[in-house]
Amino acid sequence: MTSFAERFRGGDVLLGTFIKTPTSHASEILGDAGLNFIVVDQEHAPIGRGAIDQIMLGCRAAGIAGLVRVPSPEASEILSVLDCGATGVLVPHVASVERARAMAAAARYRGGHRGFSNSPRAGRYGVTGMHDHIAQQDRDTVALAMIEDPEALDVIDEILAVEGLDGIFIGRGDLTVSMGATSANAPEVQEAVARILAAAGKAGKPACVMVGGIDDARGFREAGASAFIVSSDQGLMRLGAMRLLKDFAPLTDAGTVPAQ
Repeated sequence: MTSFAERFRGGDVLLGTFIKTPTSHASEILGDAGLNFIVVDQEHAPIGRGAIDQIMLGCRAAGIAGLVRVPSPEASEILSVLDCGATGVLVPHVASVERARAMAAAARYRGGHRGFSNSPRAGRYGVTGMHDHIAQQDRDTVALAMIEDPEALDVIDEILAVEGLDGIFIGRGDLTVSMGATSANAPEVQEAVARILAAAGKAGKPACVMVGGIDDARGFREAGASAFIVSSDQGLMRLGAMRLLKDFAPLTDAGTVPAQ
């Protein structure tokens, strides 16, 4: 089976969602439904290492790639989730070449400085030998830089040229706020996003973006994006509940139906 890393680096169209709740159930359900990947949101949700460990177990059970948006670019944060078996990391606010190099190095053994251990889940609890573990992890781990600061635009080509950086995630929300724009559809934000996508295409590295739906995704696909995040486990549950209430509105509005 082609690995997620191979598919991502190859530019395959991939679909995922954020995970905001600290349990393994959502990753199992979403994997069983057929999504390609999930991104556990450690930056904006109350998810610790113990929950990450359980969520990654759920990902393996359901055959879905489990990435983690770590709360900071610290090497210890990246190492922690990779040891738990994460397929990759999204590192926030990569606005300089130095930060891009540091995050890429933290995610790699060869050419980097990832702390070695094959005893956690990533090394099959010691079953995978040292050299095989190093080769497998460097091959199958993806490191994505989150481009979400205006200053990153000035060095976007240099960031994308960093060895060991597999691709980027465009943070339209933070770009919108930091640029003082009225919305993600404001001309200045759209121009920034187009510039980032063009740079990724030039560098031959894939871009991931969060979209509101299929129409939004089509536009980004035409512009070069290949991985799409839609909503979150909480958002999907809310949408499901709203659809349920809408479907049952004719019944509930008519009052209680007498039992037959």
